[in-house]
Amino acid sequence: MPDAQLPDHAELVAELQGLEAGLEPCELHGSLCGYLSGGGKHDRRTWFAQVMADPLLSAPEADGALDRLYSASTQQLESPDFEFELLLPAEGHPVSERGDGLVAWCRGFLGGFGLAAGAKPPLSDESEEALGDIARIAASDLSYEDPEADAAALEEVSEFIRVAVMLLHSDCVLGPRHRRKLN
Repeated sequence: MPDAQLPDHAELVAELQGLEAGLEPCELHGSLCGYLSGGGKHDRRTWFAQVMADPLLSAPEADGALDRLYSASTQQLESPDFEFELLLPAEGHPVSERGDGLVAWCRGFLGGFGLAAGAKPPLSDESEEALGDIARIAASDLSYEDPEADAAALEEVSEFIRVAVMLLHSDCVLGPRHRRKLN
């Protein structure tokens, strides 16, 4: 199995700028994960056009940062070892940049999830609540007053979102797949 490691944030910035995509890596990863978690039809060549809702976009360059983003994200979401991680600026970046990246990630997730799952996805009560929490985070206007406390809170919220995404993926992708196998 290929490496399930997400590409570097800076590498994605450069590739997206080269494509004039006008989207930050955090938001794109959120959109991709939302689309995958919502059960959207996808493959390695068409995912970028589908997530960006632009059928004229070309497939990402093979083994480029976008291609590796797709590969790692699909593998992580399918992993039975709960390897899924969010693509955010690294810990060395200011907490404000990482927090804003998390809010953008959540906005992207909601858009991708809605695109794939539609208006009434088959969600458990826990998933409904998790989706609502992601929406509240996406609508947040964060203030940063205590970098140490803010960094700890960011880690907690990131972990919550990571688990919420796996729950949503389970409801919309893994559950239906399992039911089809039983029938």
